[in-house]
Amino acid sequence: MTRKNFKEWFNRYKYAELASTSAALSTSLLSSVYSGLTTAYLITIAEYLAFYSVILFSSNKKLKQQNKLQNTTTSFKDLLLLVKNLILEFGYPAVLDFLVVRPFCMYWMPILVGNYFFGIIFGKIAADLCFYFFAIVNYELIKKKQ
Repeated sequence: MTRKNFKEWFNRYKYAELASTSAALSTSLLSSVYSGLTTAYLITIAEYLAFYSVILFSSNKKLKQQNKLQNTTTSFKDLLLLVKNLILEFGYPAVLDFLVVRPFCMYWMPILVGNYFFGIIFGKIAADLCFYFFAIVNYELIKKKQ
């Protein structure tokens, strides 16, 4: 892993991560209304909606900018390839993260830390480390194939 790689990954995921963190913290306020496990899944769903909305938007914007520089229009085939690559990049990491890792971390970290707010933050960081490990491996494999 080089500094260049880290910078590329950081730039790729930073806005999506900011949106998902905001969604997680906002949704965690529902803990006073719902049980711990229900809140853990609600946080996970909110994070996913925020994260993938930003990823889809930014990837589409980047694709359109690249096509504009090449004086071509963005075709339906281009959009299908974009969606395919996003599924390859995030597919199994997202399923593993959504069904097991993130709800586990969001439920147990506040209990283990003894502070709800910091537990949510630590839970998010722990889940993100697992998720990004697999997503970045997939991203690099996709880049090599193109």
